Amino acid sequence: MDTTLQDPLLGRLLDGRYRVDARIAVGGMATVYRALDTRLDRVLALKVMHPSLAQDAAFVERFIREARSVARLAHPNVVQVFDQGADEGYVYLAMEYVAGCTLRDVLRERGALQPRAALDILEPVLAALGAAHRAGFVHRDMKPENVLIGDDGRVKVADFGLVRAVDTVTDSTGSVLGTVSYLAPEQIERGIADPRVDVYACGVVLYEMLTGEKPHRGDSPAQVLYRHLNEDVPPPSASVPGLAGPLDELVAVASARAAADRPSTAAELLARVRTARAALSDAALDAVPPLARAGEHDRSEDRTSVLSGPMIRTLPVGDDEPTTVVSVPATEHTARLGSEGLPPSRSPRRGLARRGPLALVMGVLLVLGLGGGIWYINSGQFTEVPPLLAKTESQARDRLSDAGLEVGDVSRRFSDTVERGTVISTDPGVGERVRGGDAVSLVISSGPKVVKIPSVEGRPLDQARKALEDQGLKPGMVTRAFSESVPQGSVIGTDPAAGTERRAGTAVALVVSKGAPVDVPDVTGTELDEARAELRAAGLKVRIDPQEVHSQHERGQVAQQSPRPGERAGEGDTITLALSKGPEMIEVPDVTGRSVDEATATLEAAGFEVDEDRGLLGIFRDTVKSQSPSAGDKAPKGSTITLRIR
Repeated sequence: MDTTLQDPLLGRLLDGRYRVDARIAVGGMATVYRALDTRLDRVLALKVMHPSLAQDAAFVERFIREARSVARLAHPNVVQVFDQGADEGYVYLAMEYVAGCTLRDVLRERGALQPRAALDILEPVLAALGAAHRAGFVHRDMKPENVLIGDDGRVKVADFGLVRAVDTVTDSTGSVLGTVSYLAPEQIERGIADPRVDVYACGVVLYEMLTGEKPHRGDSPAQVLYRHLNEDVPPPSASVPGLAGPLDELVAVASARAAADRPSTAAELLARVRTARAALSDAALDAVPPLARAGEHDRSEDRTSVLSGPMIRTLPVGDDEPTTVVSVPATEHTARLGSEGLPPSRSPRRGLARRGPLALVMGVLLVLGLGGGIWYINSGQFTEVPPLLAKTESQARDRLSDAGLEVGDVSRRFSDTVERGTVISTDPGVGERVRGGDAVSLVISSGPKVVKIPSVEGRPLDQARKALEDQGLKPGMVTRAFSESVPQGSVIGTDPAAGTERRAGTAVALVVSKGAPVDVPDVTGTELDEARAELRAAGLKVRIDPQEVHSQHERGQVAQQSPRPGERAGEGDTITLALSKGPEMIEVPDVTGRSVDEATATLEAAGFEVDEDRGLLGIFRDTVKSQSPSAGDKAPKGSTITLRIR
């Protein structure tokens, strides 16, 4: 039965805005849904805290802190948070929806990755964490589940629900939060969380991508934690012979047990990754890993847990050295049934001796037959779909045949990310249980879809855009240019040019005609009717600016025009005219008796031009004897004041 049908949030309009359409994932602290923002008409992801945790003020505060923290991280590799709120006990975050899968999905399906692919994923993860570290935050829960890989190939880091300030050690209850397989030793021992715990987790993730399995495994979370504390992460080449030495060194330095031996931030580790990558040959980067074992691990270890912390305590045992005990929550302990109180079983030997060898043989055959039947009903008739992603069609057929399965429908689909001729997906999916002999359908990549750029020359802009979209292309940047032959508003050409082959989804730039070029005539200082007639005769339209301006021209005449005289405009373009209110009249300051320099500065500051009248003897003097216009009179702004120096 599909349990999502019982989810009370499905179909609900949360907070009067977000319509919950489907459940994407369930985590240790929250459930993630695909939703529609009905106000902005966009698809997004809603992360809704489990109702039981919403009653805990500390968890609610942590949830709100995630929204505030991630909203500050404006980075292309961080999942963006749009909104945060609560509705009738449901505390939620509205986040960017990334259509695609998680790194965990990739590891389950493919197992170990080629080094090039592993580094291609690790670098944007470190870039995102580096931005968080620079902003003063630590993620604290890095793992493949929190690395999203979009259908377009973009890598983003999600789930900053445990993000804390760098100087914060544990949560408000003293608990250590995280996922046991990726906790750094200092997190386990002392609850310390600085950027180096994210570096450690990235080292573990890199090991897992290169080998297809986690470095520390155990029958219980307690065993995993113990190994983090007491065992180094082994070199990946121990599990995958032939891996290059720089990859071993990267894993070793990132996952060093002593925090001081690790890079101090993700940005520092990113620099080392790029240096190591530059030293690797193409052959080393493209080394083919062995068949994956990633699907075997206990998925319960992938959940974020709240662990009582610090999780190390020391107990004295007699006169010997103290014994270190790793504490785990009670829910993770294995219950045991004691034998006390059970009646002793009767020995079957005496009865068997009486029945003889024939009865013994019959009993054994009966047990074997019954056991074999039960095994066949429960497991024997089933098998798992083997890992087929990125395998060629021939390889996929061979693997299905080896697994006792048939090949069903084979369809083909364009893909920008999966190599031509290799498997994109299967139905049933990889790892699912099917009956022996059942058919598995394959979807094979046809490679990227390639289309020809259509000819849109001479078409109006909106029609050209639609023609590009119909062809599977994206209309790109629009620039405008003069054209004697193409009407204004129609397309002159495209970049790339028509007939060029490009991948579907490529952006195509458009050059749109501004019409035939026209030299804008100078109509300033003319009457409005005269200006209109002259501009219309040049093939231009006229618009009157409602705001009149002061100018040297008489009231009602054209004071300014845009575009300016002499500039080029397209035929049919609009010229905006501003009419004059007449000159602005300003009171003339009194500068008589002042030095020429002082008088000139005062008049120019008031908005006047200055002319000097020195006469025959004035060239030897420097004092203003009179001025025209006289002090106190009003004169047009910009007019000339004559100073007489005698």
